[in-house]
Amino acid sequence: MATYINGLAGSAGMDTALLWVIFGGFLEPLWVIGLKKWNETKSILWGIFAIAFIFLSPACLAFAMDQGMNVGVAYSLWTGLGAVFTLVSGVILFKEKLDRMKILFVFVIVAGVAGLEMCTELGI
Repeated sequence: MATYINGLAGSAGMDTALLWVIFGGFLEPLWVIGLKKWNETKSILWGIFAIAFIFLSPACLAFAMDQGMNVGVAYSLWTGLGAVFTLVSGVILFKEKLDRMKILFVFVIVAGVAGLEMCTELGI
């Protein structure tokens, strides 16, 4: 059994776990895009696309926790990154409006995610 330091199994486990969470966060907007496209077109292909990423994104979260990342930190990073990437995807792909308040709250999400990661690194 691995020894756990600051919620992560050694430095290799930390790097791998963090990569899994980041990858899972990048996958979050894909299922949301697929769901939006399925809702608009009712195409079975978009439905399959959405379902595939609905399973793959949380699988990455599970892999991160399997590498030793704390549940709370992993989930917070995953959802925070997913929210930011989904917002950016909406602005780029669907021309959604991005005003000052949305930008402010995206920074709040990013600051919270960075703060959680720093706390974990410091053992707080």
